[in-house]
Amino acid sequence: MRIAVFVLSLIWLVSGELLEADQDASVPENWLLVERVGPLEEVELTFALKQQNVNQMEELLNLVSDPNSHQYGKYLSLEEVADLVQPSQLTEKVVQNWLQSHGVKNCHTVVTRDFLQCVMTVQVAEALLPGSKFHRYRRDSQTLLRSTSLYSVHDDVHQHLDFVGGVHRFPPKGKDISKGWEGARQAALGFHLGVTPSVIRSRYNLTAKDVGTATNNSQAVAQFLEQYYHPADLAEFMSLFAGGFTHMSAVERVVGTQGGGKAGVEASLDVEYIMSSGANISTWVFTNPGRHESQEPFLQWMLLLSNMSAVPWVHTISYGDDEDSLSDAYMNRINNEFMKAGLRGISMLFASGDSGAGCRHLTKERNTFRPSFPASSPYVTTVGGTSFKDPFKLSYEVTDYISGGGFSNVFAMPDYQVGAVGKYLKSVQPLPPQTYFNTTGRAYPDLAALSDNYWVVTNRVPVPWVSGTSASTPVVGGILSLINDKRFLKGLPSLGFINPRLYKLQGKGLYDVTEGCHLSCLDDKVEGKGFCASPSWDPVTGWGTPNYPVLLASLMD
Repeated sequence: MRIAVFVLSLIWLVSGELLEADQDASVPENWLLVERVGPLEEVELTFALKQQNVNQMEELLNLVSDPNSHQYGKYLSLEEVADLVQPSQLTEKVVQNWLQSHGVKNCHTVVTRDFLQCVMTVQVAEALLPGSKFHRYRRDSQTLLRSTSLYSVHDDVHQHLDFVGGVHRFPPKGKDISKGWEGARQAALGFHLGVTPSVIRSRYNLTAKDVGTATNNSQAVAQFLEQYYHPADLAEFMSLFAGGFTHMSAVERVVGTQGGGKAGVEASLDVEYIMSSGANISTWVFTNPGRHESQEPFLQWMLLLSNMSAVPWVHTISYGDDEDSLSDAYMNRINNEFMKAGLRGISMLFASGDSGAGCRHLTKERNTFRPSFPASSPYVTTVGGTSFKDPFKLSYEVTDYISGGGFSNVFAMPDYQVGAVGKYLKSVQPLPPQTYFNTTGRAYPDLAALSDNYWVVTNRVPVPWVSGTSASTPVVGGILSLINDKRFLKGLPSLGFINPRLYKLQGKGLYDVTEGCHLSCLDDKVEGKGFCASPSWDPVTGWGTPNYPVLLASLMD
């Protein structure tokens, strides 16, 4: 029988023989091998079953997201999405029989039936996936069960799976969330304005009356990598900084398990700024759901969305990893999950990252830019970052040099942005050498907001100089929530996947950012400079930053 081999969840198969790739998947820096895991210890693996009608799902997403379509805003329920994409009976039967033949019985699925999560002993897991060898790894206080060796899956099974989660992928380090994927950076000390909710609301023209009032509106942040917010910090933040407008001082719902110990700056930032820009709107926090050592928190969040009929309309996520560190099979399946969310009218906003264009060292002589995922997904809205031109007062915005942006090496440029990106590539000179980026890839970000020098309350202490696209993303999310609020009061559907409509606006309702470049490879060809901002769309700040009343008026039909 032919056998297919997975490396980082990617199938390797050549002429019916095993392809001898690297025998060990790389262990990321700072993860230390602790021990071989005992055969009776338990692991939890996630099996992503092949979905049906993926092409039809994409076509339908385009229709419900295009304001020129008669199907615009006619979203599906979770149950209707399930009817569309759930695996074939054959796929379910083959995978379940395979698991049961190894004695795996402790499994649960989701409403869409396209994921199975199963708990089993290491001994069973290694028999199920021949070649796998689970070890315990440690980074700081976090431990993880992973196998870094090749494993195989019989050909008659692998054709029914997209990937197996909980085997190879290591989570990005906490620093890989913002400011150079370096956690919320604290800028050099200095006396300057500092960004607070009143500064955000002044710059983006939000008045005291621009707060939520619709009872059916909601928004959410999702937090991974051992990041938690403290309710007392949120209450203190609102007391200090939200006196001029009606607001809520508590999260309505936490989905998952909040960890103990100190609050994370990242988590505090997310919650405090989505709730002060999207003021007086019910807010949820998705957090680590009682993490098992073998779980992948990001994947756990995706499964939750496939299992909850009622979820918030806007989600902001400050999370990413290098595209080249993930398999195409994994990213394509995650894209399917984003499409499922868009079909339901959910807006997914991701931070563009904080490494500028990024840099990947291919050889001693050759570098390329390094795109980030999910920022590079064609099915999410990606948010870049800006700074005030004059840090001592409310002024116009320029590029924040860390603002992530560029072109995917995996995903083709979606139709909705071909015109805007083509104009940039033709009109801006000089561009970085074309050996550094893929001119036909999905280009990001889509829009931006201030990302520099925020005030945050964490562990009951006001902390200044916090920066990153993890700050700009919840701000934009809150503003989109306010627009949803007005739409709901008018009997209109949610904005959903906003990119097709955003690009049709051609920058209307957004402050164009035309100054500054972001960072990239430090070499003699680009000398640390990536792309530069320009009139109209650019791969540093997208279409620009929100001008709320104009953007609202543009999105009220």
